Amino acid sequence: MLEPTITDYGLEFGYLEPRDVTDQIVIHHTGNPTDDDLSAEEIHESHKAQGWAGIGYHFVIRKDGTIERGRPMDTIGAHAYGENSHTIGIHVCGNFDIAEPTDSQIESCSVLVQWLALIYGLEINDATVVGHCDLMATACPGENLYRQLGKIRGKANWYEQNYNEDGEYIGQ
Repeated sequence: MLEPTITDYGLEFGYLEPRDVTDQIVIHHTGNPTDDDLSAEEIHESHKAQGWAGIGYHFVIRKDGTIERGRPMDTIGAHAYGENSHTIGIHVCGNFDIAEPTDSQIESCSVLVQWLALIYGLEINDATVVGHCDLMATACPGENLYRQLGKIRGKANWYEQNYNEDGEYIGQ
């Protein structure tokens, strides 16, 4: 297992419910008119201003590949209406209808997906690692990120097969 480095800002939340089942990982993008790079803290404040308990995503991946902790992993998110009770949400910063995700974002997302799949006992495939648009009528995670989900799944599977539980490379 290749464990990702995760920046934790110690965000404070209102009431959150525990999530009992995790059977999908949902990939999102910002989708704002500009190709922005908002931090978990900025998204947290925006979501709180809308009356939410805090950031709806469990993780945020910045343009430079930094992974930031959002909502606690064991709680129900607010990222995919009607599907939050069984999913974990990864927000990849940017508008991927107008821009491409960075190589660093693809790499970090792959490592994070591999780690989450091992934690939750998920097979990494197109039924368990999905774009937001696979669950509801939305353009999220943007065309340019959506077409890279196969690459993210492939890299995540490779990491799972080539690293041991101590994070040591065991491949050939």
